[in-house]
Amino acid sequence: MSVDLTVREALDAAIALARTARRVTILTGAGMSAESGVPTFRDAQTGLWEHFDPTELATPRAWARDKALCNAWYLWRVHLVRSVAPNAGHEAIARWATVPGRDVRIVTQNIDDLHERAGSTVLAHLHGSLFAWRCDICHHPAPTPHAPATPHERLAPDRCKRCAHGDIRPGVVWFEEPLPEAEFDAAIEVCREADLVVVVGTSGIVQPAATLPHLAGARGIPVIEIDPHETLFTEFATVSIRATAAGALPALVDALVATAG
Repeated sequence: MSVDLTVREALDAAIALARTARRVTILTGAGMSAESGVPTFRDAQTGLWEHFDPTELATPRAWARDKALCNAWYLWRVHLVRSVAPNAGHEAIARWATVPGRDVRIVTQNIDDLHERAGSTVLAHLHGSLFAWRCDICHHPAPTPHAPATPHERLAPDRCKRCAHGDIRPGVVWFEEPLPEAEFDAAIEVCREADLVVVVGTSGIVQPAATLPHLAGARGIPVIEIDPHETLFTEFATVSIRATAAGALPALVDALVATAG
């Protein structure tokens, strides 16, 4: 496939930065999984769910008001994610971690498990995970419940087997809930201590995750942005590659693998 000259130049500049970077932090957002076909928060509002406001299904108040409704909505999303596969961008990041002498840390805003299915270890899921359910009272982890292949408007949540009093809720961070402290602290640390930070498919709008690349930039750590569109990070990035994750990351990692020694 032919590559636009400006994209090629940006890719070459990114490769030069990546070749000397031993500690690499990769921050990923919704654009990372878009090419896998993962529907966005609102795109999943089809069929049965098209008349529901997703923001009204993603709060502690919504769970307290109607657990069966919220549970059914999140289990439908589990099914949608399980129906797609990691894309070439996910696979490239997994290969990057196998390059000798590289320490690659992944921090994601995504609640899917596509990084893991591609073979990566994720340091932090800042917004939680669709595959990390827990009790809403004792908070003990629980297996992901069965997700039907067809949407249901109501599905009663499983009862916690540990405390027998709570119900099993999705392990995502809802509106009005804080980010998990340990994960966010780990993300701060790896952004401050990296040799290179790569921001993939995130707009820079959602706080406080949007502050992370700036922690690196403030310390003079180079930041590569990979996104087909300009974002709030663009003017601060050392290099911006106007391409998708699946388009740019394989070329970047292929170049690293070819020269690794």
